[in-house]
Amino acid sequence: MKKDIILAGVGGQGILSIAAAIGTAAISEGLFLKQAEVHGMSQRGGDVHSDLRISDREIASDLIPEGKADMILSVEPMESLRYLPMLASDGWLITNSNPYVNIPDYPEIDSIIGEINKVKQHIVIDANKIATDIGSKRSANMVILGAAAPFIGLKYESLEKAIGILFGRKGEDVVNINLKALNEGFAFSKKLIKN
Repeated sequence: MKKDIILAGVGGQGILSIAAAIGTAAISEGLFLKQAEVHGMSQRGGDVHSDLRISDREIASDLIPEGKADMILSVEPMESLRYLPMLASDGWLITNSNPYVNIPDYPEIDSIIGEINKVKQHIVIDANKIATDIGSKRSANMVILGAAAPFIGLKYESLEKAIGILFGRKGEDVVNINLKALNEGFAFSKKLIKN
């Protein structure tokens, strides 16, 4: 088992929480993990990304070679496009459809979605709306993680347990809302895969 995942988004969107959840789940399954983080201008809404490598064998480098990523998991649609050269031809692009407009010349969202739709294997999900509908705008990142869950190669239960560990100190309500967000994203992708 080997998965190379690029996590992308904008500072404050919870990219590092996604990385921590995947990493915690991978370690619980006895897998090896390497992570390289590039925070960018995270405090000012700048781009943030992380290379996350999971394997059942030791991993030499924490950086993913160009064209070799199994997945781009993005909480911001334009940021997903930034890393397309890193995606393998059979890789998955999982992205939020809701833009974080932090620059004056942000492209039209329809043109961004048009580019995303050119990727052979992709899922576009309005994680912000789903998170808001379940009562926690801040859980959009867990919706995205749930949407990516069928393709990560980890047991779903391991991701659930990881969320319990990560958010446990914040209380049962926070854990439950993040589990609900994960489940909503997971259900969305499973429904698309069946169609």
